[in-house]
Amino acid sequence: MLNQLPVAPWLLVPLVSAAVLLVVLLLIGKVPLAYNIQNLLVRWRTTLLTALAFTLVVSLLTVMLAFVNGMARLTEGSGHPENVIVLSDGATDESFSNMTYSDTADVERIAGVLSDPQGRPLCSKEVYIIATQQLPAVSGQAPRQRFVQVRGIEDPLIAGRVHGMDLFPGSQWFSEAGVEQLPPTEASKDPQTAIQAVIGEGVARELGRDLKKERLEVGDVFELGPRKWIVSGIMQSSGSTFGSEIWAKGSYVSQLYGKFVVSSLVLRTANAASARAVADDVNTKFKKSALQAQVETEYYSKLSATNKQFLGAIIFVTIIMAIGGIFGVMNTMFAAISQRKKDVGVLRILGYARWQVLVSFFLESLVIALVGGMLGCALGSLTNGWTATSLVSGGQGGFGKTVVLKLVVDANTLAAGMVVTLFMGALGGLVPALTAMRLRPLESLK
Repeated sequence: MLNQLPVAPWLLVPLVSAAVLLVVLLLIGKVPLAYNIQNLLVRWRTTLLTALAFTLVVSLLTVMLAFVNGMARLTEGSGHPENVIVLSDGATDESFSNMTYSDTADVERIAGVLSDPQGRPLCSKEVYIIATQQLPAVSGQAPRQRFVQVRGIEDPLIAGRVHGMDLFPGSQWFSEAGVEQLPPTEASKDPQTAIQAVIGEGVARELGRDLKKERLEVGDVFELGPRKWIVSGIMQSSGSTFGSEIWAKGSYVSQLYGKFVVSSLVLRTANAASARAVADDVNTKFKKSALQAQVETEYYSKLSATNKQFLGAIIFVTIIMAIGGIFGVMNTMFAAISQRKKDVGVLRILGYARWQVLVSFFLESLVIALVGGMLGCALGSLTNGWTATSLVSGGQGGFGKTVVLKLVVDANTLAAGMVVTLFMGALGGLVPALTAMRLRPLESLK
């Protein structure tokens, strides 16, 4: 039941506890809340600066968690539970997988692999390359490069069906020839040929910036390596790593980059149970060929090693920032107490108990934290849907995969921000509130 809620239980419990605590404090606190609000408004500069510290911490936390969410969604959306991916033994990523065509010749005949209406096995043999692309020169700056993922495939129709990729209207898969003749230009009177490419949405936006466009469209020409490439289609690949890839005819990719081996085979089965059976079958029958097979979703989940590193770094940075925020609240509340010693004395003489004074000052720190935290969550939410470029890796070293992802601000992200801000406010306000509680009425009035 709890797992179906939009907020994870480990975040929901402290949030509910904090809400209950606030309600209890408001009910038992005899000092009018208007008194606390008035004092916060009187010291509005100090209050604002303290609240902005919470805003900074929470907004940065929200953005960083949105980045982690985006990477998690990307890897989760790339694999299919009914697909089996075959790599060379020991490889954790396609970048490091090298299989000969003879080693993989009979894999597609494994029982359980589906076929298309023409009777061809739904098996996509692919060559995966991380290529370098020279970026347009900028005056006064050193030459720059970007890493581009290129996937060479034999049959785009089968590959598209295996990976579940559809094309945008007006797009088409590259032809059997895999190349297209370009019209002559003033610079080159002779006609040139360009490699036909089907590209993902993310890389279409990245390459489009080079041409001062929002994204590349069908018919656009770009340069990659020593050849020109022409866009024949754009894949509806948002939410997967394929959005950052360029697909082209495998023979041209192999010749262009000198990789005459198979990086991976992807097999389509009927369901998740069949995929598991096929993976086990491949591992048993092709053990001598040094092949390893796994369900595709498991493969992409292992690529989240980079994501775990980001999350660990975020936790460390958040702790450091939270410590600073806690001391900032303490400083503010101690300053407030030193300025309001006579107020505390008057409250005690009027009959308010020590614990009621404690509640009053403690509520002030929580109010500052709530205002700053909510503002931080609001600012962080503005980044929802923004795009960013990152790497995902299976932990074997090298470059891994360069991906274009979208930042995702979800309920868990906002809940985490509020938990952190309330924790900071509670710890930062507790010690000053205890100090205010211990003040003696007569000494406070001197």
